[in-house]
Amino acid sequence: MELRQLRYFIAVAEELHFGRAAQRLHMSQPPLSVQVSRLEEEIGTPLFERNTRHVTLTPAGVHLHERAISLLANLDQIRDEMSEFATGYAGEITAGFVSSANYTVLPGVVQLFRARREQVSLKLIPLTSGEQLARLRDGSLDVGILRDEFPEDDDFTAEVVYEERLVACLPLGHPFAEQEEVSAEELATMPIISYPRSLMPGYVDRVAQAVGALDVVEEVVHQETALGFVAAGVGASILPESVRQLAPASIAVVPIAGDATTRLLAAYPTRAGGAAVREVFVECIREVAAGL
Repeated sequence: MELRQLRYFIAVAEELHFGRAAQRLHMSQPPLSVQVSRLEEEIGTPLFERNTRHVTLTPAGVHLHERAISLLANLDQIRDEMSEFATGYAGEITAGFVSSANYTVLPGVVQLFRARREQVSLKLIPLTSGEQLARLRDGSLDVGILRDEFPEDDDFTAEVVYEERLVACLPLGHPFAEQEEVSAEELATMPIISYPRSLMPGYVDRVAQAVGALDVVEEVVHQETALGFVAAGVGASILPESVRQLAPASIAVVPIAGDATTRLLAAYPTRAGGAAVREVFVECIREVAAGL
C-alpha cells in the first residue's frame, strides 16, 4: 500500500466518479482505475461498487476513507513539524558558557533566544573554555561561549563577540588599590591567584602575553573563588572588567595599564547537523554583545 494509492483512493471516494477524480488529480482515468484496482487486490476486498451509472463506497471503502484521511493528515503534520526542525523553529540546543559570560552576554542571549525560538529546548552548561572545547569535539555541546580560546582545527568556527579590558582585583587596603591603573611591573611584585592552564589555556596565555611572568600562589577554577581569595588577602587576581558587577566592597578593581584585553568567543562545529537553530543562537550572541 503506497501513499500515492491512498491519495488516489481518497479522490475517487470523495468524487464518487473516476473521471472527476482523475481531473482533480491531473491525470488520465485509466492509470487511476489501475491503481485503485491494485489497492483493492492488495487489501483483498472491494472498496467501490461500480456500475455503468454510479460509483459507491463499500463498507470497507467507508472505513478505509476515514482511516486514510486521518493518516494523511498526520503525515502532513509530521512534515510541518520536521520542516520546523530544518528551519530552526523546533528542536534542542546545548550551549556551554564560561562563568564570566554571566555578567556580560549570557542573560540577554537567553532572553532573546527564548523569545525567538519558543519551541526549542535550550540547555545551558557552565564549563571552562577547555572543557567546552572537549565537549564540542565529542558532540555533546552544540555551541560554546569561551574566553580567549581559539580551536586549532578546521572542524570548528570561532568568532570574537565581545572584548573588554583586563583588570587587577586587589584587597581594598593594598597600596595599589587607590591608583587609576596598575602596571605589569607592579603586578609582578604581588602574589597572584591564577587559573589552571589545562582548563583555560587561552585565557592564561592571554594574561601572560599582557603582563608577563607573575608570582602565582594559588590556582582556582572560578572567578568567584578568586575573588574570595583576594578578599581574604591571599593576593591579587587578573580578571575581565565585567567582574566589577560581582566584586564585593572589600575588593578594589583597578584597570591594567596599556591595552590588555580579553575576548569572549562563540565557538561551534562546522558540521551541518543542527546548523539552523545553532545559527539563531549565535546570532543572538552577536546582537547582545553588540549592544554592550
